[in-house]
Amino acid sequence: MLFQNVAIEAIAYELAPHRVTSDDLEGQMAATMQRIGIPAGRLEALSGIRERRFWDHGTMPSDVATLAARKLLDQTGIDPKKIGALINTSVCKDYIEPSVACLVHGNLGLPPSCVNYDISNACLGFLNGMTSVGMQIEAGLIDYALVVDGEGSQEAVMATVRRLQSETTTPQEFRDNFATLTLGSGAVAMLLCRKELSTSGHSLNGAVTMAATQHNRLCVGQPDYMKTDASALLIAGVQLAGETWRAAADELPNWSDAEIAMYIPHQVGARHMAAVAEALEIKPNKLHLNFPTLGNIGPAALPITLAMADEAGRIKKGDNVALLGIGSGLNCSMMSVTW
Repeated sequence: MLFQNVAIEAIAYELAPHRVTSDDLEGQMAATMQRIGIPAGRLEALSGIRERRFWDHGTMPSDVATLAARKLLDQTGIDPKKIGALINTSVCKDYIEPSVACLVHGNLGLPPSCVNYDISNACLGFLNGMTSVGMQIEAGLIDYALVVDGEGSQEAVMATVRRLQSETTTPQEFRDNFATLTLGSGAVAMLLCRKELSTSGHSLNGAVTMAATQHNRLCVGQPDYMKTDASALLIAGVQLAGETWRAAADELPNWSDAEIAMYIPHQVGARHMAAVAEALEIKPNKLHLNFPTLGNIGPAALPITLAMADEAGRIKKGDNVALLGIGSGLNCSMMSVTW
């Protein structure tokens, strides 16, 4: 899928205020880890994550998504009446219904004509949201759109810690729950618009998406529980990433390691990123990574990483930027942006 008339106008994000280290979490599970023979320091050693962030207890996804969206609107000065669509892509939800999108829509006071709905697709949701509004902009249906995401991992992580404190926890149960301990929290909002209205000049060129849903049980989650076969998920995910990369090279402009200046990946940890870089034969120093201090923030991770790479001066005007997303299920999207 190619775009001719879509731009990323701006991104704003919020990081949760409370830092929680991997050592902190292990300290709460020390008795279990000692009993089942897991040495201290294993969480950081295997994941590369030193710390992650939590919101205050009881913070809702719509609250933090609204916070990021308000910051974005203030930064850009865009009239909210011009927003034609609002999509929320968070894994975390305030309620089963109504949608998080309608809560954010109401909080922002967006016009009745602004379409609003949730897109949920695990960690891939934000790229799916960008593609969805990109098609609406490309078709001339709307001029501006907001994609938002608010993730809070504190409830799931701490519920997992409490379960793993049990005197009956087995080594396999610890492995099944390990990925949950890597989760972080954050919120982000992105404004997209018709290219002729953009002041940023960041062009969204196109996206390719592929599925491998035969692997749809490798990671399954509830609000307070997530079970992951991390080894099998890594193998299947890297294979799907390779297939998607090859499809992107056939369809998207300037899609090769020689032409791409910066990679903005969804990132779950050190092993995953090393395996992806090796499989795709891309230069690791072109990956902008923040998982050591933020953990895995789900679908919010990729747009937050893009904003941070821009803030750090790692992306220059005219650079070809590759957005690399994968979500449990499995689904993978790769998106081409000219900055």
